[in-house]
Order: sequence, then structure tokens, then C-alpha cells
Amino acid sequence: MIELTGVTKKFDDVPVLNDITLKIESGTAYGLLGSNGAGKSTILRLLSGIYSAEDGTIKIDGEDIYDKPNAKQRVFFINDETVQFGNMTLKELKNYYKGFYPNFSEDIFEKLRKKINLPIDKSMNKFSKGMKRQAVVITGLASCCDYLLLDEAFDGLDPAMRIIVKHMLVDAMLDRNLTTIISSHNLKEINEICDSAALLHNGKIIFDCELDSLHRNIHKIQAVFYAPVKKEDFAELDLLHFEQVQSITYLIVKGDEGKIKECINSKSPTVFDLIPLTLEEIFIYEMEGMGYDVNGTNTEN
Repeated sequence: MIELTGVTKKFDDVPVLNDITLKIESGTAYGLLGSNGAGKSTILRLLSGIYSAEDGTIKIDGEDIYDKPNAKQRVFFINDETVQFGNMTLKELKNYYKGFYPNFSEDIFEKLRKKINLPIDKSMNKFSKGMKRQAVVITGLASCCDYLLLDEAFDGLDPAMRIIVKHMLVDAMLDRNLTTIISSHNLKEINEICDSAALLHNGKIIFDCELDSLHRNIHKIQAVFYAPVKKEDFAELDLLHFEQVQSITYLIVKGDEGKIKECINSKSPTVFDLIPLTLEEIFIYEMEGMGYDVNGTNTEN
């Protein structure tokens, strides 16, 4: 597994990551969510051994990654920039990385290349941004590494190609227990691929969790009550949000669905509906419940 414990990273004495602790199990797909500058890319560069941390430890299966060539052979990092490969052909890109990854599979590379129909001897300067991204993704998958790190993985891909690349990632995870870590600001894509995710803001983890349990544990309630109700009437619930619009009361509540229904029914509602929440809504209400507004600013004293 991957373990970050108390990790702090600074640039010019300015903290970019503050006391980050994360545990990512092998064989999972993990999402790093947050706005630009939140610290997602810095975490990926620490995990790939590009950066070293000022404080804390970074372990991959119990081994340090920084300045350890053997450990780095188990990790493939796909940067959000592809301009550095512009002077290469796809064949040259493949051969370049083949020199660093002893388990590199020509068969996997060629199978994936044919699947997306990328030219092997054409300069990548003539590739679109999406084609360059595809080229690096198939090279990363062909490296047969244990940990694939993708920074803004689907940036520049058209909708059809996004689906193809997602299928490639899922197939690799199923076939050889590949651990995939994806940074993105796109909640929909993280929700489609990842088992778990962490939300970062200003170099700190707001929270991390399994996405299935997150969906099961947060509920949106729309109700109309015979008698007027106030927020204080629901003190027994873990209430993230309370709002009233004319006669309708909206509640966002964490916890067991059965206990929530029991509480609401005890107030004699004339209308009572449970409404599914999107992942984006869940994250917004979670942040609100922790004292952050929707822009990520801490509002607690």
C-alpha cells in the first residue's frame, strides 16, 4: 500500500502541503480532488519520487520512494503536461520508457496502440493534446508498473476517447491488480472510476473516504410538516444543512437511513421524500458541515 504520514512540502518556505496523512490500499482506484493549487499534483510528484518532503514519511509497500531507482520502477507518473515528448515519435517514447521499466510489455503496448490507432513513427509534435495524452497513458500501462499516477488524466480527451481510456484503466486494474491514483477537479470522472477519494484545499485534506459509503451515509430530505419545525427540532440528527423555502423543509443529514426516517416520521410530515445526491452536492455539504463555505474558506472561529 501507499502511506503518507505527516507529510509537509514547501516551496520557497511557503507550505504547499500541510501535515498530510493518507493510506491507499493496493489494487484500488483513488481520487485526489481539489481546485488548482490545492496540492494534488505535489502529492503525485512526491509519490513518484520527483520531490522530497521537508517533514513526514512516504512509503510504498513499506519502502521509501525518493532517490530509490528500484522503487521508482514500480511507479509510473503521467504528468498533466505532455510538451516534453513533442520531439519524439511514439516508437521513441516507448523505447525511452522501456529502458527504465524492466517489465515493459511490447505486446500490451501494441495492443493498446492499435486500439486507439496511434501512428508509431509520426512525430508527436503533430499529435493533438488528446493524442499525446493517449500515447503516454498506453506507455504507462505497458510499463506493467504496480502504481499508475495520473495528473488530470482525461484533460484534452474527447468524450469517446475518455470512455476508451477509462476502459483501459479498469481492464488493467482487474487484470493485474494495478493501483491507480487520479488527480482531478472533475467529480463526475472520479465518481465513475474511483473506489475512494480525498478532497484537498490549501494543502490540507478536508476529508477522505470510500465513495460508496459516502453515498450511503448522506441523505437529502424534502419534507412538509403539519406543524412548523425549526433546526433545533432535529438535534438528534447529524445535520449538515437545514433550509426552509415557504412550506418545504430541506435537510442534509449524515447517518443511518432507518434512524433518519424514524426521526422525520416522528414529526408527522404530510410530505416526505428522500432525494439522491450527486457527489458534488455531497462534497459541498460535507465542507459546509465542517465549517467551510462552498469556496473552501474556513468559516469557523
